Amino acid sequence: MGKVFGWVFCTALALVGCQREAAVPWQATTLSTEAMENLALPPFLVDAQAAARYRQEGLTFRQQGDLERAIATLKIAAALDPRNPEGQVLLGWTQHLAGFEAPAIAALQTALSYSPEHVPALNALGIVYLVNGQLEAAVETHTRAAELEPSNEIAHYNLSLAYQRLKQGEQAIASAQTVTELEPGNPHPWVALALAHWSAGNTTEATANYRQALGLDSRYTSRDYLDHLEQAGFSQEQIEATEEIRQTVGP
Repeated sequence: MGKVFGWVFCTALALVGCQREAAVPWQATTLSTEAMENLALPPFLVDAQAAARYRQEGLTFRQQGDLERAIATLKIAAALDPRNPEGQVLLGWTQHLAGFEAPAIAALQTALSYSPEHVPALNALGIVYLVNGQLEAAVETHTRAAELEPSNEIAHYNLSLAYQRLKQGEQAIASAQTVTELEPGNPHPWVALALAHWSAGNTTEATANYRQALGLDSRYTSRDYLDHLEQAGFSQEQIEATEEIRQTVGP
């Protein structure tokens, strides 16, 4: 009798253990942006100090003209601290100098994805867009930079060049005029203002502003010297138009 009772008791316990638990409905979990970023890049993988050293080394290589080693070093810096906008800007700008425009844009956009109001990143990206003929993107990017920092001469200068190429004369003149007020001792804005007036058919204003540039740098009397304007964001057509102004002004 005791054995039977024990068997029945054990069976009952087993059956109780096999009872189905109440199902819990699945609920979606929403993670914060910070949590998602930490999942994508755990903090323990970031080494800000090492990244800073690599940034300095990369900058040194760039100053020495060794762009290949500079890019390789700056890529390491960016990988060690990808959320640091300075590292992405250094990498992107160096890639731009080396002629690698697509990765340059990607690096600069990465910087802005983490720091949307980082003015140096906006300046650099706007320039890359400008020299690649992406004029609407250049205008949008530099406009944002100028909104964030109204005294940002880089943004206003490049806006003038972009507007001139888009044949928006009034905006080109206004932007160039702003730069001459911000940097009256820099000849580039005066040349940009001369070009903007020239394109708008204002010959007198164009030559007057070109003479302002000549007063700051007499090398603008030379046709050969105008070729350096390519490094200042001018397109080839803009350089040719500037040559027409130079010829009109005379020696």
